[in-house]
Amino acid sequence: MTTSTRVSSSPGAPAQAGDPRLDRLYALLPAIIRIRDADRGYPLKALLQVIAEQVNVVEDDIAQLYENWFIETADDWVVPYIGDLVGYRPVAEAGPPATPGCATRRVLVPRREIAHLIASRRRKGTLALLEQLASEVGGWPARAVEFFKLLGWAQNIDHLHLDRHRTADLHRVEALELVDGPFDSLAHSVDVRRINSHRTPGRYNVPSVGVFVWRLKSYSVTGTPAHCAEDIGPHAFTFSVLGQDTPLHVRPQRETDPTHIAEELNLPVAIRRHAFERRPRDYYGVDRSFAIFAEGWAGFPADQPVPVEALIAADLSSWRYVPPAGHIAVDPELGRMTFPRSQLPKHGLRVSYHYGFSADMGGGEYPRPRLEPSGTVQHYRVGKGGFRRINDALRQWEHDRPTSAVIELAASGVYVEPLNIHLRAGQSLQLRAADRTRPVIRIIDWQTDLPDALAITMAPDSRMTLDGLLITGRPVQVTGTRKQGHDPGPVCPAELVIRHCTLVPGWDIDCNCEPGRPAEPSLEISNLRARVRIEHSIVGSIQIHEDEVRIDPIPLAISDSIIDATDGARQAIGAPSSGVAHATLTIQRTTVFGIVDVHAIALAENCIFNHCVNVARRQLGCMRFCHVPTGCRTPRRHRCQPDGVIAAVKQRIADPVKQAAEIADEVLRVRPQFTSVRYGKPGYAQLGRGCAPEIVRGADDESEMGAFHDLFQPQREANLRARLDEYTPAGMDVDIAFES
Repeated sequence: MTTSTRVSSSPGAPAQAGDPRLDRLYALLPAIIRIRDADRGYPLKALLQVIAEQVNVVEDDIAQLYENWFIETADDWVVPYIGDLVGYRPVAEAGPPATPGCATRRVLVPRREIAHLIASRRRKGTLALLEQLASEVGGWPARAVEFFKLLGWAQNIDHLHLDRHRTADLHRVEALELVDGPFDSLAHSVDVRRINSHRTPGRYNVPSVGVFVWRLKSYSVTGTPAHCAEDIGPHAFTFSVLGQDTPLHVRPQRETDPTHIAEELNLPVAIRRHAFERRPRDYYGVDRSFAIFAEGWAGFPADQPVPVEALIAADLSSWRYVPPAGHIAVDPELGRMTFPRSQLPKHGLRVSYHYGFSADMGGGEYPRPRLEPSGTVQHYRVGKGGFRRINDALRQWEHDRPTSAVIELAASGVYVEPLNIHLRAGQSLQLRAADRTRPVIRIIDWQTDLPDALAITMAPDSRMTLDGLLITGRPVQVTGTRKQGHDPGPVCPAELVIRHCTLVPGWDIDCNCEPGRPAEPSLEISNLRARVRIEHSIVGSIQIHEDEVRIDPIPLAISDSIIDATDGARQAIGAPSSGVAHATLTIQRTTVFGIVDVHAIALAENCIFNHCVNVARRQLGCMRFCHVPTGCRTPRRHRCQPDGVIAAVKQRIADPVKQAAEIADEVLRVRPQFTSVRYGKPGYAQLGRGCAPEIVRGADDESEMGAFHDLFQPQREANLRARLDEYTPAGMDVDIAFES
């Protein structure tokens, strides 16, 4: 159940202590010299290790020179040079040239596009090539549609088009459901407007070609318990363990034919009821989009999913449909299912499914880079051959008292148990999810006379990491221990890290994704002298309670995350009783819903603050390339919005009355717009298609502001538009349509 490992450097990595390559020069010396060196305390060995380290660096660089000959293995900085050899030209609209090591280089010069450049030129003018370009250049799955094939056709006896000879048949419900989408099959009258017009675009014309792309990805959840909607009845369940309606998404199947035009099964689309009813085997199964495991229900085996013959596609928006005995009603559009009232599951109900979201954030079954502690690490495994419960592993950890330890949750299950973690001075503990899993820690009301939470007590010089977890039901409370009257000064040797986690805003959500306890914080920090770091996470409101008189503010660093107070009138970052959080905030590439009240902001960069920001000390730090509402108390701002549009109006209009009206319009125009502002929706915190370009391309590298900055979607869109124009035949008009 427990293992002890020692971290060592991998081949090709910079040489470190313990690397056998450091001693290879020393091993070439005669034995007598090594013996004499040992008598003197190995000074010669230490010298040769320094020399060997530089020899390894040179050899690794020479080996990489050979790898740089090939597009598949070349370094990022070499890719543009290989592209230049085959005539590749970067797109100016995608942004300025990226410096070596910059994250935008891979987006501005796509490696896959250069690898297939010659083959793409040979296929120029084919419809399937446009889909391939969307994948290689934009990184988006796509479906290309020639709209002239959907035009109503006056029939000619020598050239019949029987699928385009009549008006819409109102009896074909599924065809009507797909109207004006990428899978439309009905005949349309001619629209003479151009599809790529900047004013009033049209679609259905002879030269029009549309490329429908999907920005949302399809993420898997495997073998997790379903949620019983007890307020509806014991027969009603949702696929999501949180209980909200979540559309089930397709697990895209790979296309093997390069001439094939993508269908619904090849794209990360939401599953439709009619599609599931007509072709259930395409969507249901262990290796398909979703599966249901009801142990012992209706005599079905526990290790196999319920047979597809027992499923009925139904509209469960009102929960009124009652399936017959031996059947389960499934609504893939809402992620709901119902059982016969006389035949309920008795031994547990588990599901596997796919949901839609924008990026690798908040934990999930996506690959996450691990932060392995250095030195000797004690490992404890929960589930699949390890401990049964988290508390069992914690008791063993407290008994062993290792300096550094990792407790790993091995399955995408739900852990319902009270957790209290006490770290001693100098201890390090990681509570993390195993790779490709999404465990859920559900904290319920265990104690009648006391509040419940995931409680963590940290001593000086300790380190606590939460990695890959979804925590719901109650907050995470982190407290420190220090002697009465002791002032540790400005140094914070301890560290709290929250990465790739979700601390559900409002503790839990209902079927409409409304928060259950909107006024309650998800993270409470009290009397903690530690550095706090939040990365790639979704966190509810944060409350920090510190001694503001005797000690300095704690450092709080947030990056690539979403902080959600569930309402603009509530604090996203603050202190109890609406006070000011005694913290110095460094925040980058983050979207914040709610008020921010902190002691100071050292740096705010490429962020979206949807509501007011107030700092106690304006002299410290700066804000750059952010959206900050007017009237906020902030440190100095650089290239922020709406400051930029206000300055432009003042420079353009002199009349005070007209100037005030224009400023009000511009401030409203550049206000960020989102597909959804509720956690649990597929388009949560995603910038809407009507969002102002000052926000969409307002970051310092001309990417979008906010949590999804590193997707570099503006650059990908600019690249794709240029390539579509390049590979479309003369006389044809092509445009991109975003389906999600």
